[in-house]
Amino acid sequence: MMTFSGSFGCLIHRSGGSSSRFRILEAMRMSPNGILYRYGVMNIKSLLIVFLLLSTLILACVCLTKYASVRPACLATAFTSLQNTQNEIANSSHLRHAFVKPVQWDVDNRKLAAAANDRNGSTHAEGTDAENGDGYHLGRDKIIFVDNVTAIHRRFKAFGSASSVFVHFGAYRGGDNSFVVVGLGSKPLHVYSDVTYMCEWEPANTHRPRSKAQAEKFFPDWGYGRVYTVVVVNCTFSEGVGLDGKGGKLILHAISAGIDMTTFTALKETNESFVASSSIYRQESYKYDFMYCGSSLFGDINPQRIREWLAYHTRLMGPRSHFVFHDAGGVSQGVRKVLLAWQALGYVTLHDIREQAKFDGYYYNQFLVVNDCLHRTRFLAKWTFFFDVDEYLYIPPHTTLLRTMESFANYTQITFQQSPMSSKLCQSTQNTSSRKTWAFEKLVFLNVKRGIRWDRKYAIQARNVLATGVHLSENLIGKTLHTKESAIKYYHYHNTITRRDEDLCKEVVNSSSTRLTTYSDKDPFRLDFGMQYFAQEVKKFELHQIGPQPFFT
Repeated sequence: MMTFSGSFGCLIHRSGGSSSRFRILEAMRMSPNGILYRYGVMNIKSLLIVFLLLSTLILACVCLTKYASVRPACLATAFTSLQNTQNEIANSSHLRHAFVKPVQWDVDNRKLAAAANDRNGSTHAEGTDAENGDGYHLGRDKIIFVDNVTAIHRRFKAFGSASSVFVHFGAYRGGDNSFVVVGLGSKPLHVYSDVTYMCEWEPANTHRPRSKAQAEKFFPDWGYGRVYTVVVVNCTFSEGVGLDGKGGKLILHAISAGIDMTTFTALKETNESFVASSSIYRQESYKYDFMYCGSSLFGDINPQRIREWLAYHTRLMGPRSHFVFHDAGGVSQGVRKVLLAWQALGYVTLHDIREQAKFDGYYYNQFLVVNDCLHRTRFLAKWTFFFDVDEYLYIPPHTTLLRTMESFANYTQITFQQSPMSSKLCQSTQNTSSRKTWAFEKLVFLNVKRGIRWDRKYAIQARNVLATGVHLSENLIGKTLHTKESAIKYYHYHNTITRRDEDLCKEVVNSSSTRLTTYSDKDPFRLDFGMQYFAQEVKKFELHQIGPQPFFT
């Protein structure tokens, strides 16, 4: 008979006489890789034996974990019992035809793998070769050998993608031998791997050789990126490319750990496009004095706010100015109606970037669009401005913006201070309900809280800038000047761009002195009529330029 006894639950095998010999209809064989194979017909008694053997081995493992001092003896006893049982069954002549040979614990691994392969019908894994001499297949897995050690070769199959290696947004020629590619890169890839870029010029004239250059990359979003981060790739070749005017392709390679992860054509150039771009970057004069590059417009924007902002800034910047807007979902039918009137006069360009929602970058991918706008308009204006549509650039009444910027000609970049305005405080003497009163007329309370470093905005001479940000550029050639508010500043009407007029002036203050301080939400405010001074002139300018306009509620 077979009993279970001994210290710590270890397996002890005892054999009786021939009358007590096991009457088993099936034998078990266990290979070193832990797979059980069975032959013949399995009955209840055989199942019980299997269950008892497996239970004993599990109990032995518990012994090994709990009682380290007796582990060798316990293990030896368990395996000896198992092998003796199999030997006894195999030596029974009248049952020998129903059993397999006892397990050979020291058998060569290659033979075991071969036997496993045979028993599983030599099922081959897709795309592998079972006759290459390097291993065998077990089910859908391939058995390989390294220094005679058996290993199961597992395959990794990718379906779909969490993020792209590179999302192309724009590519522009910057000179006879230079180009720039603006796009999004997978942030985890750039954070945890060293991604480099290589540029290649393939001329349309096949008799000319290809040119290659190692690219320089910039990350202007300062780590704010989410799934994607903004990448500006600068390609500079050792000599001019495509100067024969016959066209060609700019090919970009993204490389990580020596692997070319993706290759794509960033720019296709024809004779016509080369002539157009080269005539712009080679010219000494500019088409415009000032260029405005706006951030992504999103949300339920009030068309009246855009109307007021455009009328004010077209007057301020003059007839040689241009405004680039980016629609990330905020340009409604009403906003388009406002833009249309100024677009007809050549002041406005609108880009539809609503597809950016597919690519999870920072704040509606605003770093992406300002960098694309920088390089797209780089040679069109001497000065390019970056600020938002709830912010108003301010120049003292005795001068002009053109004259002010000429005084900064020796600087590549200037930054200007913010004057933060309340979006709910108004004077009691104002007719705040009148439709003839614009928002920047009635919002006249300036936050004068000390000890706060308010954000600055900026303007650059784009020709000397390689990449840019939202509040300033860190990738430029030349000097930066942080100006004083006496020369140039901007008024910030935070939380007003989506508000209707009835949502403004929630608190009416009986104050007419600029020296008196009014507190709202524990912040001190004083009257500031800087913007109100220009209101009537701006309205007259709008009427003269585009005619009467409806008041948007």
